[in-house]
Amino acid sequence: MSEIVEKIIRLIEEHGDSQYGGEAVSQKEHALQAAHLAMENGEQANIVVAGLLHDIGHLLHHLPDDAPDHGVDDFHEELANDFLKQHFTNEVVEPVRLHVAAKRYLCQVDPSYLGLLSEPSIISLGLQGGPMTLEECAIFEANPYHKDAVILRKYDDLAKVPELEVKPVAYYAPYLESFTL
Repeated sequence: MSEIVEKIIRLIEEHGDSQYGGEAVSQKEHALQAAHLAMENGEQANIVVAGLLHDIGHLLHHLPDDAPDHGVDDFHEELANDFLKQHFTNEVVEPVRLHVAAKRYLCQVDPSYLGLLSEPSIISLGLQGGPMTLEECAIFEANPYHKDAVILRKYDDLAKVPELEVKPVAYYAPYLESFTL
């Protein structure tokens, strides 16, 4: 197993027990559920891996779990991007980088989407800039990975089920390896 895959597994295992925003799951449960749901729905392997890694930025900073409740955006998508782009291909890195933008995008292009968001997601949406403008939507759509980011976002929104049975982090090691640089 490569050093970076071992590091990611260790990071999720050792630091993933913190609460995921104001949700009823931990960071680790959220990551594993996003990967699990993508796999269960037959998504491409890059979406499965992006599901596992999309919120790894939350594990790379030292802010409290309730930072959004205090008006603090942790810019976790940027932290994840800075970390992941050194080790993984764009098929994984770009959807992760864009998953917050995808939430903002969906709020603009799908009037019903905002009603699907949990209260913590609505709070973070405000910190992240709110729904995109039409100009921002056009820029987002110009990125070749924007559709993957929207797919990833769907699993991000669904991956909040307390006590859902999923595979352990180590199960995803071969998937992670297949997208390393």
